[in-house]
Amino acid sequence: MIKHEYHHGNLKEEFITIAMDFIAKEDVDKLTLKVLSDATGTSRSAIYKHFKNKDALIETIIEKGFEQFDAETTLYLQDNSKALIDKFYLTGKLYIEFAMQNPNLYRLLFGKKYAHIREELLSIKDEECSGFAALQKTVEDGQKQGILKKDDSYRQAIVIWATMHGFSSLIIDGFMDVKEIQEEVYTTLFETLLSGMVANKVKIISTIPLLNKLLQPKN
Repeated sequence: MIKHEYHHGNLKEEFITIAMDFIAKEDVDKLTLKVLSDATGTSRSAIYKHFKNKDALIETIIEKGFEQFDAETTLYLQDNSKALIDKFYLTGKLYIEFAMQNPNLYRLLFGKKYAHIREELLSIKDEECSGFAALQKTVEDGQKQGILKKDDSYRQAIVIWATMHGFSSLIIDGFMDVKEIQEEVYTTLFETLLSGMVANKVKIISTIPLLNKLLQPKN
């Protein structure tokens, strides 16, 4: 194949698209600059104009990945027409769904191997980390409404996030075979979270029949 120095269109965006598509099917460790070169018919020097090495490419993918993750998982948190408890329940399902549909990207975003790149890009306390920020704000809204217990909203948000992350990792990494009972386990996880966070003697309204059943007083 003849390598060309020049290419029509936005070559950098094309490289990113190819890399994201590659990760959707293959482990990120298999991604190389040669993959981009072969897919576009360009030379290595053309790639180096945009990415000096693989880490630079990974940095861009992580940025794009978090944009995608935040857009897909915060859909209900930002929907003021939803009841508070519904927001949490539906968001948790979106979180798990994202991990299941994008396992390689999910491992890249939250895994240890490229944590040094992720930590340079954003912090969990930064406003740029909109997924976590949206979750923490929803927790604070619940406290203001008297639905959730008065507590450290940052710590409460971490507990919720850790629960979703742990369950998602179990599913995509197959450490425990939970796919067949995924819905039942999620319901139990959510009920456990509710019992620890909901204020005492508060009547909670939900539009989801399953949640109304969970919220019924126990005899």
